[in-house]
Amino acid sequence: MHTQVQDPILHLQEQLAPVRAQLVAHDVYRALHSLEDLQVFMQHYVFAVWDFMSLLKALQRDLTCVTVPWVPQGNPATRRLINEIVLEEETDVDQQGQPASHFEMYLRAMEECGADTAPMHRLIGALAVGETIERALEIADAPQSVRQFVLETFAIIKSGQTHAVAAAFTFGREDVIPDMFRHLVNDLRQRFPSQLDTFTYYLDRHIQLDEEVHTPLAQQMVRELCGTDAQRWQECQDVAIGCMQARLALWDGIRAAVSQPVSK
Repeated sequence: MHTQVQDPILHLQEQLAPVRAQLVAHDVYRALHSLEDLQVFMQHYVFAVWDFMSLLKALQRDLTCVTVPWVPQGNPATRRLINEIVLEEETDVDQQGQPASHFEMYLRAMEECGADTAPMHRLIGALAVGETIERALEIADAPQSVRQFVLETFAIIKSGQTHAVAAAFTFGREDVIPDMFRHLVNDLRQRFPSQLDTFTYYLDRHIQLDEEVHTPLAQQMVRELCGTDAQRWQECQDVAIGCMQARLALWDGIRAAVSQPVSK
């Protein structure tokens, strides 16, 4: 009897399982004992919230038409997938039902809990006047682990391989975020029940959207881009593992920056 070939998404997820388990079990989530520790976490992680949008916009640029005059480009189903994700990431609704990007919600959450938003504003300001990513990170005085994480993201974007960008987006971000954030949001509700309304809303929103909507859509996008090309699937696996390892290094950097030891 002919043996069924394994689904490539399932195979890729199996290959990612060990490093994914390290991310989900990282002790950074249990190390946030004080509001000051949480501020440190947010001040690092805001850069990942920001550079995620560049991954997303690279996909929109490559998979849809964003130039004038408009011409139909790519697969209509893939165009719809990416535009649906852009709609919710760039113009979701906040607790009051007002439009806001997830990045803007995150900045508001930082302000609400007293985290320093100045480095991120310096980065945005530097980019707005044409500075390179490398120089903008210097101007922002971003921590070393943050710089490495962001530069890894932009190296993937600059590779020009749309399937690699899609793999970074899907398996380095959307697929793993719900499990990571569940640990965080449950702890935060217990430790800071009234100070983090916007942040816990942001986390809950990501868990819901990424798990129920974005991950299935993004996996479908990767299938469309890779098809039956074994080399592309291998490149997706390599990129996804690299993204998760970069996230582990970012978590290690945050863990080293917080003040308290992990409670036993």
